[in-house]
Amino acid sequence: MKQLREGVWQIECSGVNAYLADDDGTLTLIDAGTPRDEQTIRAAVAEAGYALADIERVLITHYDVDHVGALAALGLDAEIYIGASDRGFFIGDEKPPLGNLKGALQRVTGTVTTPPAGEVTGVADGDTVGSFTVYYTPGHTPGHVAYVSETLSVAFVGDLVRESDGDLGPSPKPMSYDTERVRDSIEYLADAEPAVEVLAMGHGVPFVRNGAVRLAELGERIARL
Repeated sequence: MKQLREGVWQIECSGVNAYLADDDGTLTLIDAGTPRDEQTIRAAVAEAGYALADIERVLITHYDVDHVGALAALGLDAEIYIGASDRGFFIGDEKPPLGNLKGALQRVTGTVTTPPAGEVTGVADGDTVGSFTVYYTPGHTPGHVAYVSETLSVAFVGDLVRESDGDLGPSPKPMSYDTERVRDSIEYLADAEPAVEVLAMGHGVPFVRNGAVRLAELGERIARL
């Protein structure tokens, strides 16, 4: 558990990050780790000084076993949001496509993922949830979204990008449905110029300063390709 700035915490799960944010009194969980991470998330929430029952909102960046895996086990009485095009996969109404390698992998991992019991709201580009603005950033999955709060100065970008040894890069094959759309989505979010310091991704070490600058630099590199 690491505090990234006031009201924003990183939860280090099993090879993936989840996050906690106090959005003007509304405690928000961003992503929910793997099925093995229930106790990790419970402990992190307590370490931040909250009870699990204090979580009123869950923002899911996309449907993948390492981002939704522990949610059902946590048993939260909270509003849950996910990109509209991933909602069917998440609640079990649709199956990921077998014709795509990533989709086929999701079919397999879906066997160990339990849909949440509560209502799940699909969100679209430009929607707002509390202080967060939704950016539709498909490519890694069909419904991948980023949640940006300029109030909290943080962008939760899921698996749109990943950090490795201080470098920022796009989500690669074969872990993405469409890497060309990933690159387009990075350029789209970078062009929006979100006024944030923290860039918080699913995999790697979050940037706690100049996050928007690092995203813009990546967008420029992609545009030159």
